[in-house]
Amino acid sequence: MDCNRALLKNLMSMAAMVEARDPYTGGHLWRVSQFAHLLAAEAGLDDRQQARMALGGFLHDLGKVGVPDGILNKPGPLNDDEFAVIKTHPAIGHRLLLQHPLAPLVEGAVHGHHERPDGRGYPRGLEGEVIPLEARVVGIADAFDAMTSQRPYRRGMPIDRALQLIRTNLGNQFDRWLGEHFLALGETGQLEHVVGHSELEVPLQACPSCGPVIVVRSAQRTGEHVYCRLCRAELVLQRHGKRLDVVPTGRRGDASQLVPTVDEDLIERLVVTAQQHLSASRRQALMSRLRTRLAF
Repeated sequence: MDCNRALLKNLMSMAAMVEARDPYTGGHLWRVSQFAHLLAAEAGLDDRQQARMALGGFLHDLGKVGVPDGILNKPGPLNDDEFAVIKTHPAIGHRLLLQHPLAPLVEGAVHGHHERPDGRGYPRGLEGEVIPLEARVVGIADAFDAMTSQRPYRRGMPIDRALQLIRTNLGNQFDRWLGEHFLALGETGQLEHVVGHSELEVPLQACPSCGPVIVVRSAQRTGEHVYCRLCRAELVLQRHGKRLDVVPTGRRGDASQLVPTVDEDLIERLVVTAQQHLSASRRQALMSRLRTRLAF
């Protein structure tokens, strides 16, 4: 494993562990990464930019490591003081990346994904195209996933309703050019395989007892146990073709079974894909420069 690959895997594992602290947002990072990649491709960005958008999508909430569990896991709307704490996470993520060798790839998305074209975002109140491109891409992907995902105090919106809200807020909350491309993805059904999933063809499950998300990994098979980190319920996984079910066993998980873990296989696949795109783009750039020199 080369240095860049190790560093990238470490960053993504850290982000995944932060997400694992929250029993309600399982799969959010994967979905935002997928939406960001799809949007970058639809907008005509090159392979390197697409890879950067996908990485930024996966790492955008890195700063939530600094948000207390009581706020991160609150099963209801946040009050003003709690929301003020949540609003610190982009700046915390930015500070975590300071001096990191891979920071140039993702710091724009991490620091800027809650900025808005109308200047009413946070943490810096940036406007328009001053907001980094990757932040504008990830901001749309993040908001769409938040709208279409289940929360303990509300159901996820239908895709059409979420797209309508994006359309209504073009130029204000969302970049108009990128937003129109995202709407095109939605109107042609290219988002449906990501919504409500934690990996490709792996739909999210919910705890039958208390409601939080149960993330099933693609490698898990019928008969394996999964656990709700909120109520500690043990559930057994059942696969019926592409359909998944989780059935309570009536038992509770112990401390070792409830420890947050990272899906190493998923991280490895994402790292390999990112490296392939970034390396291919570098090779293409070098070949282009070489051809230019030879022409003279």
